[in-house]
Amino acid sequence: MRILAVSLDLDDTLWPVEPAILAAETHLDDWLKQHHGAVAAAWPIAALRALREQVVADRPDLAHDFTAQRLLTLERAFARCGIGDEHVDAAFEVYYAARNRVDCYADALPALEAIAMRLPVISISNGNADLERIGLRQHFRHCISARECGVAKPAAAIFHDACARLGLAPGNVLHVGDDPLLDVIGAHDAGLRTAWLNRNGAQWSDHAASACAERRLIVPDLELRDLGELARWIEQQEESQ
Repeated sequence: MRILAVSLDLDDTLWPVEPAILAAETHLDDWLKQHHGAVAAAWPIAALRALREQVVADRPDLAHDFTAQRLLTLERAFARCGIGDEHVDAAFEVYYAARNRVDCYADALPALEAIAMRLPVISISNGNADLERIGLRQHFRHCISARECGVAKPAAAIFHDACARLGLAPGNVLHVGDDPLLDVIGAHDAGLRTAWLNRNGAQWSDHAASACAERRLIVPDLELRDLGELARWIEQQEESQ
């Protein structure tokens, strides 16, 4: 395959996302306890999480927009305590600042630097991580979020948007991510080459079957244990051409 650019998923590809989300929820809870005790008492972490799930169920039109979901969750939490939405932005900023304090996997930054020296790199994420805040924006040619695009992975449109920004045919772009359905099957169906980041040594057949049973014959072009393997593969490909 002639790869001219790389698209990268972010959450659980460059960093584990769950610790960042848990820390963000904790920071928000602490802030509410300090500034809005009644809201904190009515909406501890577990209850606020359940409220967000209710927002997700009520507003399927926001499925691609985690920021809007979170803002609406906060609006409802304040409103049910008889408080207007004038504090929602401040509460969200507390949450969002902590959500962007991520700890990258040990292989991620060295690999990202090495890859970006050889090929254009673009991010494609369903999440709302901010690469500027995180401090990695300089390694990416473009950054595409589901919120901005209006659709989320595995929809082909978000992958095609990335290819259009790069000015490349889908077959010349390698998409790399951890999720079998969102990253591998989605990118494959959009015509991109695919690399499955399999940090835990899982079996592809098991993941593919649970992600999309009728398409279990789809397999990634590459399977990687870490991003260092990707950087080395790209180096070998460049040197062989």
